[in-house]
Amino acid sequence: MSFQLDPAPNVHVFDARGVARRFRHSAIFGALGALRNGETMRFINDHDPIPLLGQIQQRFGEHVTVEYRQREQAGVVIDFRIVGLPEE
Repeated sequence: MSFQLDPAPNVHVFDARGVARRFRHSAIFGALGALRNGETMRFINDHDPIPLLGQIQQRFGEHVTVEYRQREQAGVVIDFRIVGLPEE
């Protein structure tokens, strides 16, 4: 899978391929929970994480948007953007 990782400001790359499978979901939820309004996590994975997307929707609801940047059999790149959280 080849993808240009030239993130814009407020885009943070999270490459799940280097995280042990048993820790991935916890690490992903922790990373998403650390984001502020307007920030994006550019998520790279070796497969399409459809069950995870449902869990993210349950946990974050309307406060996260999901945009596939690349969707191939070899892997995916998804932007998770945080929106509409109460101001800190």
